[in-house]
Amino acid sequence: MPVEDKMPQTPSFTGQLNSGSYNNNLYQTKEETYPGLYYHDNNLVSGSLEALIHHLVPTVDYYPDRTYIFTFLLNSRLFIHPYELMSKVCHLCMEQQRLAEAQADKMRFKKIAPKILQLLTEWTETFPYDFRDERMMRSLKELTHRLASREEIYRKAVSQMSQGLIRRLTVLSQYEEALVKINATAAERLMVLKAKPQAAAQRDLLSICNDPFTVAQQLTHIEMERLNYIGPEEFVQAFIQKDLLDNDKNCFSDHKTSSLEAYVEWFNRLSYLVATEICMPGKKKHRARVIEFFIDVARECFNIGNFNSLMAIISGMNMTPVSRLKKTWSKVKTAKFDILEHQMDPSSNFYNYRTALRGATQRSISANSSREKIIIPFFSLLIKDIYFLNEGCASKLQNGHVNFEKFWELAKQVSEFLTWKKVECPFEKDRRILQYLLTAPVFSEDALYLSSYESEGPENNMEKDRWKSLRSTRLSRV
Repeated sequence: MPVEDKMPQTPSFTGQLNSGSYNNNLYQTKEETYPGLYYHDNNLVSGSLEALIHHLVPTVDYYPDRTYIFTFLLNSRLFIHPYELMSKVCHLCMEQQRLAEAQADKMRFKKIAPKILQLLTEWTETFPYDFRDERMMRSLKELTHRLASREEIYRKAVSQMSQGLIRRLTVLSQYEEALVKINATAAERLMVLKAKPQAAAQRDLLSICNDPFTVAQQLTHIEMERLNYIGPEEFVQAFIQKDLLDNDKNCFSDHKTSSLEAYVEWFNRLSYLVATEICMPGKKKHRARVIEFFIDVARECFNIGNFNSLMAIISGMNMTPVSRLKKTWSKVKTAKFDILEHQMDPSSNFYNYRTALRGATQRSISANSSREKIIIPFFSLLIKDIYFLNEGCASKLQNGHVNFEKFWELAKQVSEFLTWKKVECPFEKDRRILQYLLTAPVFSEDALYLSSYESEGPENNMEKDRWKSLRSTRLSRV
């Protein structure tokens, strides 16, 4: 019998988390009854950390609900390092199931081994970045070695799991190396622009591609690739400031949120790129054409479901160096821009955007094609929502128990993101456009103001003082 057939079969946890029925057991096994867990209407609401860890570990008659596994592995890092949790899990697996004994009961072993492997597989597949820590890998190897040494069938399953984990970590490393190269190229091109501003300014996005739909598609490629590399745990780790079990210690000295940070940096880059492209041209007519082009790109992003690029473009056009160009804006047909701004209006907690996002989510659920499934959320708002959910609700109750109701809510938010990031981008890549979007020089805020004042002179004393200060700073650097 294939080892997969002996594994507990679990459905997708994202659907379960969003259904409102959080922790019903997903297959017929005896419910584990470790003391210290508290339920309300059959939903787990709180428990001691120790009890929750026991609840994660399979027994002969029990396997944890998949929604519980995801929720606890995601949120437990608020209280305990992943490597410490892995060490405890391994210890419990070996002690409770007597794996440490050479002559462990064979029938018992055959019942428990597939369940332990299933738990480890779910951990390595959903939170692979945890295993960049050597201490995690050490515990994983120790436990899987004990399983693999007993029977060939488990040796193959362990090998398959390990290869999958190594592949995921290798791909992540390659992505991080690619980002370093992209950033280095962008920095180099900025140096060229500073050295020869007139020569470098001849090239702009419109000279590369003047089709808004194509540019929107390429922006979507970048967004979806960067979304794909964000680990679910990064949302929780971004907010860890202190170990809730020991208020005097930092929980992590090295927050593992590099992919999330890279994605936020991309939003900022796109905003500044838009502002740079608008402020760079010397002629008013050309600047107006660039503004109208980006309005069309933003509209195409909205139609695709790429709300993050849409918001970055609007942010770029609302930067003061751009918005102050009144003579330029007078040449622009702004009706389409007004509609887009209305959609992303921050009032009433982004009510219009949230309504559009719900509509896109419904479309995605019933979609037949990848094109219709695309949802790229306004990422800064998603982070803010998760942040306020974390800050607005205590992680520990007065009796010292973990507030698992909060954990469920955090898991629901993050699991929706996991659904969005799994969609494959259906558009064909255009390397030339992608290269430009990722590496074209972008002005600093000061450089944007300088360019803006040179295009349309200062209108009041405050602007005149700023222009004078910026010019003197630039001259002092020459």
